[in-house]
Amino acid sequence: MRGASIALLTADDAETVIPALVALLEDAVEGGASIGFLWPMSDGEAERYWRSIIPAVDSGERILLIASEDARIVGTGQLELCLRANGLHRAEVAKLMVLRSARRQGVGRALMLAAEKEARRLGRTTLVLDTFLDGGAENLYRALGWTEAGRVPLYAAWPDGTLGTTVYYYKLLD
Repeated sequence: MRGASIALLTADDAETVIPALVALLEDAVEGGASIGFLWPMSDGEAERYWRSIIPAVDSGERILLIASEDARIVGTGQLELCLRANGLHRAEVAKLMVLRSARRQGVGRALMLAAEKEARRLGRTTLVLDTFLDGGAENLYRALGWTEAGRVPLYAAWPDGTLGTTVYYYKLLD
């Protein structure tokens, strides 16, 4: 990884960097990342998304990580913590995204390792995630020891609206 550093954001921290998070989300979706949005995004859609997760960050239900380099946010990822009694040992890695200009430089790897470290700290030993087949992140997940659990064809839309196959992964932490 170049000079990026990873930080955990509080809800207050997230409020102060919403413009950078909006730019990151828009860049990721415009670049083809299938993270729940279609391109072009509607006016204010990215900001509404970020503002919608701040209460979950504030309550501790969601962990928000950022990668920054030279005071600029170049990536982000989230851990969604299961709060049900039978799932207090698990979490979902969600919305991993890296600016197109910072991809293939170790930022995604550093965010994933930080998410795993935070999950361990919180006593979460089973992690899951989903990604699009051939979406570019599968090699990273496999290299980090994630195991494919299954595929669902035509599960969600790529940013251009075409339907694609989602691949589910899991990792058991020690």
